[in-house]
Amino acid sequence: MLHSNITLILTLSLLLWGSPFIAKILRIPIPPVEIILGSIFAYLGFISYNEHFDLIAQVGFLYLLFLAGMEVDLKQIITSSKDVIQKSILFLLLMVFFSAINGFLFDLHMIVIVAMSLISIGLLAPLSKTYGKEQPWIQLAFIAGVLGEIGSIVALTIFNAAISTGFGFALLEKMGYLVLFVIIIYGMYKFLRILFWWFPELKKILIPKEDTSDQDIRLAIALFFVLIVVMLVLELKLALGAFIAGVAISAFFHHEKGLEEKMSSLGFGFLVPLFFIHVGTSFDLGALPLDGVITGALLITLLMIVSRVLAAIVLRNIYGSKNALLVALSLSMPLTLLVALATIGYETKLLELLTYYQLILASIFEILISMTLIKILQTKD
Repeated sequence: MLHSNITLILTLSLLLWGSPFIAKILRIPIPPVEIILGSIFAYLGFISYNEHFDLIAQVGFLYLLFLAGMEVDLKQIITSSKDVIQKSILFLLLMVFFSAINGFLFDLHMIVIVAMSLISIGLLAPLSKTYGKEQPWIQLAFIAGVLGEIGSIVALTIFNAAISTGFGFALLEKMGYLVLFVIIIYGMYKFLRILFWWFPELKKILIPKEDTSDQDIRLAIALFFVLIVVMLVLELKLALGAFIAGVAISAFFHHEKGLEEKMSSLGFGFLVPLFFIHVGTSFDLGALPLDGVITGALLITLLMIVSRVLAAIVLRNIYGSKNALLVALSLSMPLTLLVALATIGYETKLLELLTYYQLILASIFEILISMTLIKILQTKD
C-alpha cells in the first residue's frame, strides 16, 4: 500500500511538471496531453485506484467550474442585446435538434444522443487564459455556454434523479429543490447588488485593500465550499454550486483583478491538471483494439462537432463566420458532463461497456480536435 502511494505521488508530480514541456514539443494544448499521459501511465501500472486521488480529482473538476464561473461577466450577459441572447438560445436549440437528428440517423443509444446535446464551459477557462477573455468569440461562447451549461446540468440532474427515484413524487421534489435554489440565488444576487450599491465600503471590509492575510482567497474558497455543501444537502449536482460560487465572486468582486489571477494559478498549476490526468486514467488503453471503440468514438466526436458547427450559422451575423466557428468549437468539449453521464449510464446498466468506452474516448477526441482547430484558426490571425 505504501509502495503504491509513493509511486502514485511521484508519478503525478512528474506529470504535473512535465506535461507543459511535452505539450510544447507536440504543439498541442496542455489538457489533452495530461489526459493522454494519465491513460498511458495508468495502463503501465504507475497510476492505480486511490480514493485520495479520486477525491482530489473531484475537487479539481469542481474548481475548474469555479474558475469558469469567475470568467463569466454576469453584467455583460444581463446587459447583452436581445439579439445576442435570442441567437444564443437559437444556437443551443438547433444544436440539440441536429444532435438528435444525427443520433437517430446513425441509430445511436438514447443516452449517447443526450450526451451529444450537453454543453459545458469548463474548458472555456483555459481557452480564456490562453487567448484572452476580451476575444469576441470567447465572450459570445460564455454567453451561450452559461445558458447551455445550466440547461445541461438541469437535464443531467433530472436524468440522474429519474434513474434513482423513478418518475414520481421524489423526482418532482428534487426538481422543486432545484427551482427553489435558483430562485433564492437570484434573490440573493438582487439583494447584494442593492446592498453593495448603498454600502460600497462593505466590499473593502470583506476584502481589504492592504491585506497581508490573503483574505480575498479565503473568502473565495469559503464561498466555493459553502455552495458545494448546500448542493450536498439538497442532493443536487455539485457542479452547479461550484459554478455559481465563481459567478458570485466575479459579479461582486470583479474590481479585485489580482484575485482571479491568484485563484487561476492555484487551479491550473495543481488541481485542474490532476483532474485531467484522472480523466485519462478512467479510460483503459487495453480497450483500444476492441472492435468499434475507436470508430464509434470518432463518429460521436464528429457528430457533436458537426451539430454545433451547423447550429453556429445563426451566430454569423454577430461577430462573423470565423468567430461563430470558434464558438462552435469551444463549446464542443463537454468533457466533465460527458464523463459524468457515461458513468451514470454504465453504473446503472443502461449502457454497455463498449458504449461507455466510446463516450470516454470521444470526450478525449473532442478536446484534441477542437483545441487543435482553435489553435490553427487563431494562428492564422
